[in-house]
Amino acid sequence: MTNSETKKAAMQDLTVGNPYRLIIKFALPLFVSQVFQQLYNTADSLIVGHFLGTKALAAVSSSGTLIFMMISFFEGLFLGAGVLISRSFGEKNEENISKAIHTDLAIGITSGVILTVVGVLFTPTFLRWMHTDPEVLPKAVEYFRFFFAGSLSMVMYNVCRGIMMAVGDSKRPLYYLIFSSILNVVLDTLFVAVFRFGVWSAAVATVISQTASVVLCFAHLLKKGNLVTVTPRKIRFHKDMLAQIIRYGLPSGVQNSVIGFANVIVQTQINSFGMVATAAYGSHAKIEGFVFLPIMSLNMAITTFIGQNLGAKQHGRAKKAARFGILSAMVLAEIIGICQYRFAADLISMFDSSPEVIALGVMQAHTVTVFYFLLAFSHSVAAVCRGAGKAFVPMAIMLSVWCVLRISYIITVMHFLHDIHLIYWAYPLTWFISSVVYLIYYLKSDWVHGFDSEKKKSA
Repeated sequence: MTNSETKKAAMQDLTVGNPYRLIIKFALPLFVSQVFQQLYNTADSLIVGHFLGTKALAAVSSSGTLIFMMISFFEGLFLGAGVLISRSFGEKNEENISKAIHTDLAIGITSGVILTVVGVLFTPTFLRWMHTDPEVLPKAVEYFRFFFAGSLSMVMYNVCRGIMMAVGDSKRPLYYLIFSSILNVVLDTLFVAVFRFGVWSAAVATVISQTASVVLCFAHLLKKGNLVTVTPRKIRFHKDMLAQIIRYGLPSGVQNSVIGFANVIVQTQINSFGMVATAAYGSHAKIEGFVFLPIMSLNMAITTFIGQNLGAKQHGRAKKAARFGILSAMVLAEIIGICQYRFAADLISMFDSSPEVIALGVMQAHTVTVFYFLLAFSHSVAAVCRGAGKAFVPMAIMLSVWCVLRISYIITVMHFLHDIHLIYWAYPLTWFISSVVYLIYYLKSDWVHGFDSEKKKSA
């Protein structure tokens, strides 16, 4: 196989061929990959809850939103790198692809080190700030400190996966993730169910498994002849590319963080209702994370597809893909929501069989699942915006609606009525408002020519 043939085998050109078939073909491996990615923390919750009880489950669930908030900022920057790689691929600019990849890796290494230090040192402070139940605080500190100790592996896997996805390679990350996810379940079962090491060992199992996936990713990226070949000596902050990554990625990072911050506030309010409420909320979050994976995978495919096609000036294909992605996501989300509504009790009982936990988990599911089509619409238009280089738009909408408005609503209603059901309603209410704003932007703006206008300005 020649060098050029090797490059083609490692990527997928989304600028030619039937757009609908390409999107589905690209999204399917992403979906399976996301399923196994979700297995990491879900396996922890399932096995810990089953073998160590409600208190241990509450410890694992007490600050999942905190982890999301801290990690998601950096993941937003990686999205910016992915958009640049996709765009450069559409433009057939291999030099820019190389610069973006090596700068992205430098950002990942730096991010992983920062997360490790901050997470390990300040875990007790964060947990107390979030009103974690004193009964579960010691176990929660153990779990999250070990979890944050593996931040570098967790971050670097997401960086490597994003690099491969940006050039259309969604299969290799899937293979690596399947292996590491199975390893995680085996180690979780061994450490928790067999050896009974405690809650902390579930985090250790996750760290070991994530490290294995990173090793596999780098084994591929270091091979010569690939379009995404990594040369260690080139891993540094290329100034011009760093500025562009920040430009495209910072809004996504801020967006993710503000959503995460809003969820931390929600989690804090939930924790105030006690250990049972924390366990129920955490169980529902794990289920929602799983059932929404098809929509998130479709959105990731749409972002890459639009990035490549706008880079190649295929504006009509980008518009078709956007319409297809948005409509498909909404229909699929509502089907999933109805199924989750019907089987809510059975799903919650997989994590904790206590009647109190199941009752609260079912209450939340029955409140939010019928509105999943709104959540899907907001995420889909945001994916379109990111692929078009308009990451500031979803950042502004999420900041104002999913953060400021959601937090204001919760604080206000909790001041007058300390009712957990009102917290659950914060989600569909803000999904509706954000969807209205996104609809107006999608219909009225010229998002499809965003890259073209930027080039004119820089010319």
